[in-house]
Amino acid sequence: MAKLELDDIQGILARGYGRLRAARFITFGIDDPSRARRWLAGLADDVTPASADPRDKAVHVAFTAAGMSGLGLGETTTAGFPHELREGMATTHRQRMLGDVDANAPGGWRWGGPSTRAVDGVLLLYAVDEPSMESLAAGHLTRMATGGVSPIATLNTDDIGDSEPFGFRDGISQPIVTEFGKEGSKPHTVAAGEFVLGYPNEYGLLTDRPLVPAEADRSNLLPRDSAGSEAHDFGRNGSYVVLRQLEQDVAGFWQFLDGATKNSEGGSQPDERVRLGARMVGRWPGGAPLAMSPDTDREDLSKENEFGYHKQDAEGLGCPIGAHVRRANPRDSLDPNPGSDSSIALNRRHRILRRGRAYGPRLTVDDALVAGAGDGVERGLHFMCLVGNIARQFEFIQHTWSNNPKFDGLYEEVDPMIGARGPNGGTFTIPDRPVRQRITGIPSFVTVRGGAYFFLPGIRALRYLASLS
Repeated sequence: MAKLELDDIQGILARGYGRLRAARFITFGIDDPSRARRWLAGLADDVTPASADPRDKAVHVAFTAAGMSGLGLGETTTAGFPHELREGMATTHRQRMLGDVDANAPGGWRWGGPSTRAVDGVLLLYAVDEPSMESLAAGHLTRMATGGVSPIATLNTDDIGDSEPFGFRDGISQPIVTEFGKEGSKPHTVAAGEFVLGYPNEYGLLTDRPLVPAEADRSNLLPRDSAGSEAHDFGRNGSYVVLRQLEQDVAGFWQFLDGATKNSEGGSQPDERVRLGARMVGRWPGGAPLAMSPDTDREDLSKENEFGYHKQDAEGLGCPIGAHVRRANPRDSLDPNPGSDSSIALNRRHRILRRGRAYGPRLTVDDALVAGAGDGVERGLHFMCLVGNIARQFEFIQHTWSNNPKFDGLYEEVDPMIGARGPNGGTFTIPDRPVRQRITGIPSFVTVRGGAYFFLPGIRALRYLASLS
């Protein structure tokens, strides 16, 4: 097991900063490359390394391919990035793959789309509370203003506890990277190279990394290429960041569930409403997995993650096969040998580290039902994940599992929570005996409002970027 260079890895890879309840993500453009490099040189000293466990604040920065080119990173090096990063999230091909069509199309995005200023980077700020965040953000905005960098979109977040905006407990199932000092069972323990470049991944290989010719790093700021070439490794200790602003129609979600579960007299059935929502998600609002507790929420299972689908619920009678969490993390249910170690190993190759934060105030179920068409307040999730391979991890999950109408033997239905569906809505099948139940006409509850792919450099790589001319 390779030892991680924690002092050179940005800390967001090691932890989600649960103690730092305030977060703000500021996308930016580079106006003056020379001044921006000086700004970055100072910022690199403030970036929180993975070796630290901050209790008051944390600072991180990541760049798009265009942003790194704008700072002066050579074409030889940028060509070493995967085409997903070089092309960006908003290409025609990627729109189809990710389901970013119709209301989700990049043409209507608030940032990151073709009709907005190109994003060069994102500053990720974390603080213990909102007053502290205001002070932290103000200081960085002042430095950006004098550093040749302009904010594009400021993505504020809100602390709504341990649940996502729809009201279901979040953050339960995360892959474990033992090199970050965490322990977990084998099915959930994933090689560090799946998230941090320069280390063996689940295939036992090093993921391709952008390299710098030795003559372009005469100050030896970067580590040598561990594969044995004479080049220096710009990618080592870095990662890729997927950031997407997802607006969630919380009122619409609970109103749909209410309408779909009314009794024959047209009366609401609160228990059935929650039950249907849990089946669409795959966990109860409190967090208990349906595969272990299909009939009721259980507090003792609120953080439970040690279960499989094939061995415990192969037919989906507990947790429907098409449920959101079952699609996003199929565990031991993957072909060609469901229930086997090879199935679990395959699943580990498609895991992501989630680091998103909610925005907008909490809306309770009762208020959602009273709100009619909504309360006029936008809420949602600034979805963020970290991966070592954008295509094999994030895009695979989105395209092959979430948006696949034939996932695991299903037919013509996508993820009921985030899947891209046509004008007639989506379909969701609930297996049962003697007759299955099919919910039809499910509207979209999530709308993409912005997004981009970034590279999160190691701290030495940040200093190298700042040294370019």
